[in-house]
Order: sequence, then structure tokens, then C-alpha cells
Amino acid sequence: MASLKGKAVVAQSGGPTAVINSSAAGVIQSALADPDTFTGVYGARNGILGVLNEELYDLAAEDPAEIDRLRRSPSALLGSCRHKLKSLDSDRSDYQRILQVFKAHDIRYFFYIGGNDSMDTAAKLGRLADEIEYELICVGVPKTIDNDLAFTDHCPGYGSVAKFNATAVMEAGLDTLALYTHDTCTVHEVMGRNAGWIAAATGLARRCEDDAPHIILLPEVPFVIEKFVDDAQRCLANYKRCFVVCGEGVKTPDGKYLGEAGGQFAKDSFGHTQLGGAADTVRAIIEQKVGVKARTNRAGTAQRVAMHFASATDAAEAYMVGQAAVQAAINGAGGKMVTLERAAGKKYKCTTGLVELEKVANGEKPVPPECIDTSGTGVTEAFRSYAGPLIRGQADVEIGDDGLPVYARLAQHPVEKKT
Repeated sequence: MASLKGKAVVAQSGGPTAVINSSAAGVIQSALADPDTFTGVYGARNGILGVLNEELYDLAAEDPAEIDRLRRSPSALLGSCRHKLKSLDSDRSDYQRILQVFKAHDIRYFFYIGGNDSMDTAAKLGRLADEIEYELICVGVPKTIDNDLAFTDHCPGYGSVAKFNATAVMEAGLDTLALYTHDTCTVHEVMGRNAGWIAAATGLARRCEDDAPHIILLPEVPFVIEKFVDDAQRCLANYKRCFVVCGEGVKTPDGKYLGEAGGQFAKDSFGHTQLGGAADTVRAIIEQKVGVKARTNRAGTAQRVAMHFASATDAAEAYMVGQAAVQAAINGAGGKMVTLERAAGKKYKCTTGLVELEKVANGEKPVPPECIDTSGTGVTEAFRSYAGPLIRGQADVEIGDDGLPVYARLAQHPVEKKT
């Protein structure tokens, strides 16, 4: 039991994932199991915005079965947001408002599930609380499909989106194989604006030399049109087809996003500029420079919330970091984010650790050079060894009598406002 007693707030931030709710369940169930430390456990509706607006709800009043069902439900069912607070040095009003709400409700623990910006928010809240001598323990819980948080081996959410896209490429690759006399090329666009971890994961689908994907375009490798055209022509000569995976954040050598730099290639037959992302530019280059038909695939938001095919490893680790966050808080480890630590050895094993929130907030982790092959368009065995264990197993999903998944529904019983 911790020496500090008070209520806890759990909040989610940023893009939903297949397993962010599993992390929330880990926090909620662990906190509710220790009523001597946590005198109440609240959810914030739509992340930090819910705190700012004092829109809190009582998680202890929820049906325990629905809380447990969070472990098998996608999206961010506490309610998420994309809201970046201003610099603490330039404008403290939002932070002061948050602490006003915390004081009014005797909230002494804040668990924020999210990425870099969320860790930054939690770190600054902790700093201000220290300055005004308000006892508050802030703990970050990692979440991002992009897998770009520094100081952690990998991020909950990544294994599931990697599994989904690798499988989608495998299946769409067979479609291209079947119809290569008509649909010669396919461009599959994946999420990942500044890091290519998701795009790289599709390389796991390539078990044999002629399997898709034949070309992987990563944000870490500048896109050079001439080289790409040569690579595509080589694929067509070798395999009679070409399957390209394109990260949405691929850039040209001058640093422009490919979707923004399409220029002459992003034109329709009437010369009008076509709006679209990186995949549309790549498709246009293939059709105009290589001279063959191409089509584009986009999974969109479906790729990040595909609970029906989520990784069992990912779901289990997401729950584990939620549990670890509560234990860290009980131990008084404020100002920290839970990390995933991979044990040495051939057999995959993962435990948790802690890192300072401020380090995570200011860091970013691109795909390292040793994971990218010499062509710049494929992955190495080192990457396969890294990512392979993260996609293993299939997470449990409850199936209803109608044959479709049953996901959690929270009543969100509101807490009376006090400010």
C-alpha cells in the first residue's frame, strides 16, 4: 500500500489501437483492487480535454464485466483526443486548470496512456505540481502503432498493426499474382508519418524471393524517382509483377512528403491535380514512367484497430504495462513511463522497466540502419528477429451469436463537477 492516498484518473490520448483498451483495463483493474491507496478511479472523457472540461466518470460504477471486456476491445473506449498543451514556460493556464480539477476531486494519481505528446503533458503536470507542493504522481503508459517511442524496446499497439499489414500484403500479393496480366502493380499504403516501422513489418510477409512485398518505401530512406523506376522495372522483369508498400511519411531527398511532392505525376487525364497521399504519387509514377497499370490499397484506420486479428503478444503486453504503471505509482515512481524490456537470448521474453517522462517526450526512434537491407527497399534478418515475436499468437475475441465480435460498452457515469 502506498503512503499517498487519493483518487486516480486514467486517460487515453492520440490515435486508437487494437490494444490501448487492454492497457486501460490493466490500470483500472489494478487500481480498483487497491481501495486503500486509490480512494476512487475515474476516467477522463476524451483524454486531457476531459480533465480540462472536468468531464470525469466513475469507473468503479461500471459493470466489472465491461471493464474486463476492454481487454478484448479495440479503439480508445475511455475517449481519446489529439490536444497538445502549450509550453509550460509560455502559458501555464491549462496546467493550472488541470491541477485545479485534481485538487477539487482529491486526485493524486494520473495515468496517461499515449505517445510522445502525452508523456510531455504528464511530465509538465508533475513539474508544476511539485512547484506548488501538491502531491501528485504521474505515470505514463506507452501507446503508439508507429513504434517510435524512444527508451522502450517496442510499443503496445505495434505488434497488432504489424500483423494486420503483413497479412494484408500477403493476401493482396496473391491477388496481384493471380491478375498480373491485368493489374500488374499494387501500391499498399500504410501509416507511419515519421518512422517506417509499420512499412518494414510488411517485409515479414516475404517468405520466398518472389513473394510480396517486392519494394518497401520507408520514411528513413529518401525517395529517388530514378532509382524507384529502375527497381520497379527490375521486379517486372523478374516476377512479371511488382508489389510496393509505401509508408505515408515517405519523403523526397529535399524533405518534402511524397504526397505533397507529386507535382506533374499527380495529374488526371485532363491535367487536373489529383488529391491523395503517397500511394497515389507512386501509382502515377508507375503508370507514367514504367508504363504499366497500377492500383492502390489503403487500410486507413482499420489497420490500427483490427482487434479481430490482433497479436496475442501485443494484447498481453499492453495489459502488463497498465498493471506495471499502477505498481510504479504505488511505489512512488512519479514522473516515469513504463517501458518494455526484451530479455537477451533466442527465446523471446519481455519484462517492464521505467524511464523518465521528459526523456521520452523529447525522443524519437526511427528504424535503425541495421534493419534496412542494402537496397534500401527491404528488411534484414535483424529486423525479422526483432519484429517476428511481436506478431505471434491471436488475441482472444468474444464472438456473439450473430457471428460478429462483442466489444465493451462503458456507461460513463458522470462525476459531479466541483469547479
